[in-house]
Order: sequence, then structure tokens, then C-alpha cells
Amino acid sequence: MTTLKQTPSQTVGPYFAYGLCPQQYDFAFRSLFTATLADREAKGEHITIVGQVFDGNGEAVFDAMLEVSQVDSDGRYPASREECIASGFRGFARVGTGTDPQRRFIVETVKPGRTAPDEAPHLNVIVTMRGMLLHTFTRIYFDDETAANERDPVLTSVPAERHATLIARREPGDGAAVYRFDIHMQGEGETVFFDL
Repeated sequence: MTTLKQTPSQTVGPYFAYGLCPQQYDFAFRSLFTATLADREAKGEHITIVGQVFDGNGEAVFDAMLEVSQVDSDGRYPASREECIASGFRGFARVGTGTDPQRRFIVETVKPGRTAPDEAPHLNVIVTMRGMLLHTFTRIYFDDETAANERDPVLTSVPAERHATLIARREPGDGAAVYRFDIHMQGEGETVFFDL
């Protein structure tokens, strides 16, 4: 009788972005979540986060998926579906990198408030992509929140030379604020990921 051995673990992708972001990929299914955390009527400073996910070779990844969560401009997470509808703020977004010609992710939101006096405004990000067995966790802080960033307990727990990997840079321009934030999965300038 032949004894069968355990097979290697299955990696995540690359199919997950298509199934979890079907509208973005032009499938005839409605996405539960889109790349928009806050509608235009939501209270607060409206911002756009633009970036790319890079692999260990420095190549932009075409099949990564990001899940982003944050508090509203008052520092609160929505408590119900009804509150999300009334305020125009959902607090959660999901976006893939496979439909933009430059392999970017683009997230529309409002600048988050603080949940505690010593905490800097930030977004929580989960990255999933091909070849990974588990998703990774990181954060996006803002370069124009210097004083708050210097007090934030999570950011200050990161070695100072790696802070820049967690800071979104405001790009010059008129109109709504645009912040650039790239995620480097490996190699030089690797983004700080948190073990949660």
C-alpha cells in the first residue's frame, strides 16, 4: 500500500483580487467594498492615496489586493450600516492593483482623526498577493503630521531609519490632497510590516 504524503501549502493568489473586487475587474458581480472609504458628502478633508506595491525585484505587482480601514475625521469607526449610509463614510475599502495601467492602487477617503491624544492620524492596511501564504499588516501615516507622528506609540516603536517606509508624502497640486505611498514587500526600502 502506498502512503501519501502531505502536499505543500497553497499560496493565496492570483485569483483573490478578481473575486473580492469584481466590479474593478469588470465582472458582472457587485463588489461588497470598493476603493472609496468616504463619499463626497462625508465630513472632513478629502484625500486620495495613490501608490504601488513592489516585489523583491522592484517590479510593480499587478495582482496585489489591499484592504484599508480607518476612523473618520472625528476619530470614530462607524458603528452600523445605517451610520455609514447617513454619514457617507464606510471606514473600509478594498482595491486591487490589476486594472490600472501603472499598476497603482488609488483610494479615496477623508483624512482620519485621532482615536487617542497620543496617536497620529493613520490608515490600517492589509496586503495580499500571489506567492504569500498569509497577508501582511502595515500602516500609512502622513508627512504633514510631524508632531503627532513623533508621539505615536506604534510609529515610535519602529526603528527611526525605517519610519519613512510608513509615511505617505503629500504631492504638490491644487484641489484635493493627494498622498503617495508605495509598499515594498522585500528588499531595499522594505515597508515595515506588523506581526498581529
